[in-house]
Amino acid sequence: MSNTGQKKKSTQGDLQWWQLSLIGIGCTIGTGYFLGSAIGVSIAGPSIVFSFLLAALGTYIVYNVLAKMTAQDPQEGSFCYYAGKAFGKWAAFGCGWNYWCSNILVMGSQLTALAILSQFWFPNVPLWIFAAGYAILSILVVITGTKGFDKMENLFAIMKFAAILMFIVLAFAALFGWINGDGTKPPGVPLKLDELFPEGFRGFYASLIYAFYAYGGIEVIGIMAMQLKNKEDAPKAGTFMLISLTTVYVLSLGLAVSLSGIDAFHDKESPFVTALASFNLPFFPHVFNGAIIIAGFSTMTAALYGVTNLLVTLANDGDAPAMFSKKLNFKSLPLPSLGLATIGLSASIITALLLPGKIYEYITTAAGILLLYNWLFIVCSSFKLLELKIWNKLLAVLGLVLILAAISGTLLEKAIRPGFFVSILVVALIGIVCLFMRKTWKKTTGDGNIKYY
Repeated sequence: MSNTGQKKKSTQGDLQWWQLSLIGIGCTIGTGYFLGSAIGVSIAGPSIVFSFLLAALGTYIVYNVLAKMTAQDPQEGSFCYYAGKAFGKWAAFGCGWNYWCSNILVMGSQLTALAILSQFWFPNVPLWIFAAGYAILSILVVITGTKGFDKMENLFAIMKFAAILMFIVLAFAALFGWINGDGTKPPGVPLKLDELFPEGFRGFYASLIYAFYAYGGIEVIGIMAMQLKNKEDAPKAGTFMLISLTTVYVLSLGLAVSLSGIDAFHDKESPFVTALASFNLPFFPHVFNGAIIIAGFSTMTAALYGVTNLLVTLANDGDAPAMFSKKLNFKSLPLPSLGLATIGLSASIITALLLPGKIYEYITTAAGILLLYNWLFIVCSSFKLLELKIWNKLLAVLGLVLILAAISGTLLEKAIRPGFFVSILVVALIGIVCLFMRKTWKKTTGDGNIKYY
């Protein structure tokens, strides 16, 4: 994304494709899956498994075209650059700011999730106090630049995956009667149509957004594909990552809905803790809850790093006020950029105070939808920038249909519908800024379009 009309030079990385896959798994598994999936289960029942399968297909299509564009024309701006190249400066600007806003909401969603999970041990402590505490701690990590944080990120990624595997092993043991329960018989594997779709097609349709949200982060891997030693390996890395994620996602959720009735799942507790609540495993809720909190905090802090640096890039490209590109001598900290991100986090805390009962659903839905708006741009850009064969074009169209289905499905559920309107408001504000910025762009390029050639 550059208003100078020049391409940014691509860098030669040293990552192997399997390393990128592991990084992707670590970046993608977050509180959206560990806690947000509980909302999807509560409104869709066992059919949430099919939602995750469809979301996996849609995610693969998006990543596949992004990887192909990266291999063909590797650029640091990634999907923002490709959107600008395909449609003009307004698209690059819109994608950049939409991505910044979506990540702010993602952090707000994670922040609220961490607070909810912490109430497991301290139910009488208000949600906003936990949210404020985690936010301050995350900001301190960014400011101090704690040594070894990158290594800790890898450790946290292992903890997340290990937590899921632990649940899968225990869930199988519980399902086969190897673990004593409280006498309540698990519902078992649902096989009948009314058991799979207890809320009908409406519930299944509305749950798609939470399935897609659990795969959120695939566009980050598109950016990190710049660090691959062989850029052509990007599709392979994404395929391996998605197969791994889909396998553990579907298996764990399938086991969860087989061990507990649908009415037991709610947004205040991880569905995996709920599933094993009636079994004699007093250690599991504490260990699993702690693992999710640590992992969620790492994801949120990494996102804070990301949006802070993104705003610096936007400012350097002329798509944000120049003040946000300024850095302090102390660890080259972009204080103005971090300050704006902090304001966004503070807004999430205030909202959590005002709407403690519904904030997680609203923020999670809005964050997921904004993320999918960028995915729409990725697929649409591929139509103009890639020479797609008929089969690949049909796949891309299917990807668009699945993404639009996930977005429109939020209108069917009253509890999550406000999140859709929040996303529309954000896009409208970005659009208004785009209209004002067109005059500046016309002075730079002559026709309001970004020039890459």
